[in-house]
Formats: sequence, C-alpha cells, structure tokens
Amino acid sequence: MAYILGLPLLLLVLMGAVVILIHFLPTFVAGSRHANNFWWIFLVNLFFGWTLIGWVVALIWALRDTPRFS
Repeated sequence: MAYILGLPLLLLVLMGAVVILIHFLPTFVAGSRHANNFWWIFLVNLFFGWTLIGWVVALIWALRDTPRFS
C-alpha cells in the first residue's frame, strides 16, 4: 500500500475530494437554485473562495440570488 506523509494514498484522495466539494459548495448551491448570477458566483468562488471572506460572500450571494425561471 502506498503511503504519503504517513497516510494511505486513498485516504488522502478522499480528503482532497471532500475539501474540493466544500470549497465549491456556493457554486453547487447556486446551480441547484438556478441562480441568475450563477457564472459570477462561480468565478468569485473560483478566484476568491480560498479566502474565507470570498467563500462566505459567494455562499451568501448564492443563497440570496433570485432563481431564474425557464
């Protein structure tokens, strides 16, 4: 079994996947709510989501943005 930093490789891959899912949570929320500003929320999340302030701004924006109706 391959180990990196004393942890099994599979565990590190799973932890990385969880971190990515949490990082892009605002984008997933905006997509599920069909937010009008989905692409802007995605870009803010992509470029500023690594800061806590950027992530919170994107999440609040995703939750408050009005859904578009098809």
